[in-house]
Amino acid sequence: MEDIKTLIKDSKLNLSTLIAFTRAEHKIHNLEYKTIKESGLTISQFGVLEVLYNKGNLRIGEIMEKILTTSGNITVVIKNLEKDGFIKKISDPLDKRSTIISITDKGIKVIEEILPDHIKNINNIFDVLTNEEKIVLKDILNKFK
Repeated sequence: MEDIKTLIKDSKLNLSTLIAFTRAEHKIHNLEYKTIKESGLTISQFGVLEVLYNKGNLRIGEIMEKILTTSGNITVVIKNLEKDGFIKKISDPLDKRSTIISITDKGIKVIEEILPDHIKNINNIFDVLTNEEKIVLKDILNKFK
């Protein structure tokens, strides 16, 4: 029992840092998701449309890598976005076994309606930090990669 108490005491800074980080992460995500949810899209649907809008046509694996989601979830997300006419699947001319996902004009229209408010929202979230603090925070977080 004493060993655990000593371990906790010796790890107090690490534990309190994790708690502060987790609380900040939850708060940031809740604020960030506000504009996405108002659009009627799910977080994953927004992520797929945003990455296709900014990066162009991608394979499903590339989309998963860029939006940090699981394969089980992405299949349903892609299916629903295709059903709603926001994306289309095209056969990869270099590898017929592979499918390329492309954003449609309808998908471009919806993401262009959401992005301005989403970006303003993100700017508001990070307005609590100076530019120098943002750079330091980014550098610190990149150490965990």
